[in-house]
Amino acid sequence: MPDDPNAAHDAPARPPCVLCFNASDPSGAGGLAADVAAVASASAHALPVTTSVWLRDTRQVHGHHALEAEWIDDQARAVLEDVPVAAVKVGFAGGAAGLAAIGAILSDYDELPVVTYLPELAWWTDAERDAYLEACEELVLPQTDVLVGNHHTLVRWLLPDWDDERPPGPRDIARAAAAHGVPFTLVTGNRQGDRLDNHLASPESVLAHAHFERIDATFIGAGDTVSAALTALLAHGSELAQAGAEALGYLDQALANGFQPGMGHAVPDRLFWADDDRADDPHDTATEP
Repeated sequence: MPDDPNAAHDAPARPPCVLCFNASDPSGAGGLAADVAAVASASAHALPVTTSVWLRDTRQVHGHHALEAEWIDDQARAVLEDVPVAAVKVGFAGGAAGLAAIGAILSDYDELPVVTYLPELAWWTDAERDAYLEACEELVLPQTDVLVGNHHTLVRWLLPDWDDERPPGPRDIARAAAAHGVPFTLVTGNRQGDRLDNHLASPESVLAHAHFERIDATFIGAGDTVSAALTALLAHGSELAQAGAEALGYLDQALANGFQPGMGHAVPDRLFWADDDRADDPHDTATEP
């Protein structure tokens, strides 16, 4: 029996696939759990590559176990050789060796848009943190299209000698990132009184800007959430400015509908849109324990 010539037209369109390098987080607050939910919320399909395993709860990081670079490489190449990938998100790589493995993969697939998120690494020793940041600068940033991070974290890393009386603005941070080969930065959490400013910028201009009213809660997982959403939107082919604005809007709603799954910090509700009652209630926000 001949194939139905209309079958291709009747088949639903496949969602774009996003390769996500990140840690396994048993609390579900960040890492691959955040990536999968945020990518799915943007109607894309996540391909999660485990780089390390956190030992953590919603209060703090107790430790982590980094996977060998060969395991990271094998995971990623297995899906890359099978599935068309539209964009890549780089989260916590576990260590300098993990970043080296990821950098080699990015070099082999240099046509893909890459979003790199730098998490807060204050829980690490100075030596471990310095080795990680050095490897990131040398191996991953030159292949990154958008660097995402909290204002305080990025300033401490990229502008350690800042001595101006005014705090660094989004274009200052973008210029510092551009020195490492990154054309754009998405900087979140810049405190301005009772609000938090967030900017997608290049050294020349601000492409997208959003400010959030400060919520009386301490969140974990916000950076993974917005960076994964941005990557998924780019995978759909959205222009960067539009994708940045939409990702920030998504983060705002995820935080506004956040919740506390345990005895520690609050977590963004990345599936807020699936609960009509909560999504429509502007007063339903997370609070401190």
